[in-house]
Amino acid sequence: MLDREREAREQSPSAVVVDSQSVEAPSAPCGSGFDAGKRIKGRKRHIADNADGRLLMVNLNTADISDSAGAQEIVSAIRRRWPWLKHLFGDAAYARTKLLDTAAYRGFTVEIIRRSDDVSGFRVLPRRWVVERTFGWMTRWRRLVRDYEKRLDVSEAMIHLAMASNLLRRLAHR
Repeated sequence: MLDREREAREQSPSAVVVDSQSVEAPSAPCGSGFDAGKRIKGRKRHIADNADGRLLMVNLNTADISDSAGAQEIVSAIRRRWPWLKHLFGDAAYARTKLLDTAAYRGFTVEIIRRSDDVSGFRVLPRRWVVERTFGWMTRWRRLVRDYEKRLDVSEAMIHLAMASNLLRRLAHR
């Protein structure tokens, strides 16, 4: 809240951006799956950021869980913790009927941000860059490049520790 106030924004965010990242999990005894799209055997991190890139929620699953199924858990948990959030942004992987129905039932306005086939090369997509930047901040911690933890709760704690360190650094340098 202090960081948002320093940027002359309201304390409470009104929008959330969701995305997922598949990471290898070589130490996971049985908590890993295979993400066929990325060809990765490991775990999938589903995160929700506010529009400024601050981590609101993280959910870890096996890599074979689809993005929309993981986001359904995130949407339900977000509504319980932050009831004032109104808008939900995601990529084309979240344009599934079940997720959209869950989000609408929970009172979210959903906006799917799609890539354009007309544009070649790299292009920054609105709202999506925020969550991609958060994944970049996470992977600055060597321990989070791969998921070395055997337990999901320890892995989630390491993500929260990395993001708390990032927030403290932001607060200290202003």
